[in-house]
Amino acid sequence: MSSDRTERILRVLYSALLYVLVPVTVYHLIWRGFRQAEYLHRWSERYAVYATPPLAGTLWVHAVSVGEVNAAAPLIDALLREHPHRRLLVTTITPTGSARVRALWGDRVEHVYLPYDLGGMVRRFLDHYRPQLGLIVETELWPNLLFACRDHGVPVYVVNARLSARSLRGYRLLRPLVGRALRTLRGVAAQSADDGRRFVHLGARADQVSVTGNLKFEMFVDPAWAEFADDFRQRVGARPVWIAASTHPEEEAVVVALHARLRARWPDLLLLWAPRHPERFRAAVQASIDAGFATATRTLTRWPDAGDAVFVIDTLGELMRYYGCAQVAFVGGSLQDIGGHNLLEPAATGTAIVTGPHLHNFADIARQLGRAGAVRVEQDAATVGNALEMLLDDAAARTTMTAAARTLVEDGRGALRRTLELVADDLAALDAPPAPRR
Repeated sequence: MSSDRTERILRVLYSALLYVLVPVTVYHLIWRGFRQAEYLHRWSERYAVYATPPLAGTLWVHAVSVGEVNAAAPLIDALLREHPHRRLLVTTITPTGSARVRALWGDRVEHVYLPYDLGGMVRRFLDHYRPQLGLIVETELWPNLLFACRDHGVPVYVVNARLSARSLRGYRLLRPLVGRALRTLRGVAAQSADDGRRFVHLGARADQVSVTGNLKFEMFVDPAWAEFADDFRQRVGARPVWIAASTHPEEEAVVVALHARLRARWPDLLLLWAPRHPERFRAAVQASIDAGFATATRTLTRWPDAGDAVFVIDTLGELMRYYGCAQVAFVGGSLQDIGGHNLLEPAATGTAIVTGPHLHNFADIARQLGRAGAVRVEQDAATVGNALEMLLDDAAARTTMTAAARTLVEDGRGALRRTLELVADDLAALDAPPAPRR
């Protein structure tokens, strides 16, 4: 059987399954909407039905949610700066990702949700926005989308590409199709050599894959965050402060128990608590109140009062500056089997880092921080508590950790330059004048 015929059969089977699941997408949006109202809006974008006029000549970046948007921010800023005459389209899948795009760039970029991976929908998306170059961030491997980009003549790269061993195993049923889709790419800019090898194992050609490093090292550290932290400390005084960041539902009871344990030693200890998802803000507040802690929230008061034991950060896009207000950070998604969250953010702000063992989404960063002595990776809630207690008690240990972390972040820069170099020829081709007619 020819390769083209095999591809067609695989695509037909994959698309047929997705069409069967279309009613499930409606149920999913409604179910998520009960928890986060934004999921009940803008459905037309998810099915590639647009009321706006078509665009031409866009540069397109796809970043699924908040973490990917933050990772792509240096790249998007560079594209806006170096190609100001072109419209930049940024797509996401989640409302929190959408909100982050608007917070960072407002009307400087176009933004819609990426449609579901059905042939007709992705073709309508491409016909409407007519991208001339696509940059997909991290691990969004949608076969019909990649094949449609090839058929529309859109060069596509996966940038800041990561693929954990677990994700690779998860693709095993779709591997024949995904492998063919990967070979339509212009290139894969992998975060690490391990990520690059896994992309090749999944089906990419070795000559498609380059190791460019992790764009998260390129994060912008706003000097205003340090000023905010100084102001915060002046207002709360000499109280010790720790932050529980990007926590998930099964970690919430752990956070409450850890805070109770730590306050037994430091009665004036303040917890800054930033749940990962907006639908968990209220649950965190309630859990804190139920535990008997005086609780304030960011939306009601900019600063915690002297009597507050917990301050819930129930806003988006402010985590980085609150990291700098704490002596120690617990980064969530790591006691629950989520895969961890960005450890470089507290590293860049000078906050000592404690995390749980589930770090498969950030394995390379965790290894680098671990080798530098810049993170404490603990195995369970009890040992996380031990590490928090030790670091709150030992300023010298915190200083050693944070100095090592900041050095690592500074030394890790360069991924942005290498990524731009990788796509430079395609960017240059967009700006080249048309060839004269003979």
